[in-house]
Amino acid sequence: MSHDAQTAANEEHTPTRISGKSAKRAATWFNWGNIIAMIVPLPLAIFWTGLSMLVYALNKHHPNPKVGHYTQQAAYRFYGVAGTAVVIATFAPVSLTFYLALWAVAALIIVPWSLYDLYRIKQDSWDDSFTEPPETFED
Repeated sequence: MSHDAQTAANEEHTPTRISGKSAKRAATWFNWGNIIAMIVPLPLAIFWTGLSMLVYALNKHHPNPKVGHYTQQAAYRFYGVAGTAVVIATFAPVSLTFYLALWAVAALIIVPWSLYDLYRIKQDSWDDSFTEPPETFED
């Protein structure tokens, strides 16, 4: 595409304003999902494992980079704890007591940290952001 055509495409794009309030709300989604999944582990933790991938994909490349940062930090926590729990559970004895203890340790790691992240999100300053024009591709 020529420079003139690309300039015309950029001029046709009207930047969309994304309010700071909307960005702030989007930054909290992963943390709230983590907390709810830990409070009611069956079946919500299983569903959250799948749904969290969608939330991550939607928010990681949000126009406001803070949303991506907070989402990524919450994802690191959840996937790290979930992965560690899978490895431990693989070699653990089949015992309800053991699995409840494993869930309690996971909840003790994820819930307070997520609550602290929600506090940090609330205290952060959230400015409006605008979408960028879409990239053009040459055939």
